Amino acid sequence: MELAVQTIELTKKYGSFTAVDKVSLSIRKGEVFGLLGPNGAGKTTTILMLLGLTEPTSGEVRVLGYDPVREPISVKRVVGYLPENVDFYEDLTACENLFYMAGLNGIPVEGRDKKISQVLEMVGLLNSQNALVGTFSKGMRQRLGIAAVLLKDPKLVILDEPTNGIDPEGIEKILSLIRSLAKDLNVTFLLCSHMLYQVQRVCDRVGIMYRSSLVASGTVEEVGKTILGEKKGIIKFRPEEGVGLRQEALNGLDGLSEVRPLGGHFVAHFEEDKLALIMRGLLDRGFVPFEVGGKDYSLEEIYLRYFQGV
Repeated sequence: MELAVQTIELTKKYGSFTAVDKVSLSIRKGEVFGLLGPNGAGKTTTILMLLGLTEPTSGEVRVLGYDPVREPISVKRVVGYLPENVDFYEDLTACENLFYMAGLNGIPVEGRDKKISQVLEMVGLLNSQNALVGTFSKGMRQRLGIAAVLLKDPKLVILDEPTNGIDPEGIEKILSLIRSLAKDLNVTFLLCSHMLYQVQRVCDRVGIMYRSSLVASGTVEEVGKTILGEKKGIIKFRPEEGVGLRQEALNGLDGLSEVRPLGGHFVAHFEEDKLALIMRGLLDRGFVPFEVGGKDYSLEEIYLRYFQGV
């Protein structure tokens, strides 16, 4: 198994504050890996160390075989990074912006036009190549950002909140693009996001960071077993319109357990052989079931359970 990223007890301290604490992480070549965690968990600092933009206090890190501390230029040649907010020259076209960025990446002038057309086609923006970027939607800007990253044929792409603030259609295009690039080009993706459903859809494996540490890593199923134990059925339900959250009304409903509020609805575990009685009981008490999760693990449930339990 070849690794694109490997860290061993990677640590970063700022004075007495520990931003990243002994993180040991492995990301395989060609996979899409999701790095999750609340603000302040240490995700951004970890990325900065992978890129060679800040030096670890202790521990080891390798990115595609290179040491970002001793070989930062080599790392930058093979790694592409797309921040949450991408800046372009709005009074230039998509093609003109990429032509300028291709120069920054050392791509010869004679080969730029062909390369720019290739990456624009990959991200579905070839028909918009002559449009001013100032007219682009947030989703189009993100795809143009991915095109800019692809100019230098990276082996690893790090995306920071790539779907934040994008409409559903744009999100679908971004997620499909990530999966197709990983499969067709064998590019490794490290995706930092708080959009749990999206991460679960697109990522092969995930890591969860909390308070500077990596608390779990693996497939969603592996992480689920670590944090939740054996699989249980999950049901979601909300109060009828105009009725507030009334958790006490659920007392005594047989077969329902571990009821927790989540936003404007409830999440609970259920006994599969009592599901029909549970559904009837919820309706009688003024609740409307809207999702029955069977026994699959959900990143939302994993995240909720862990951060409520720590």
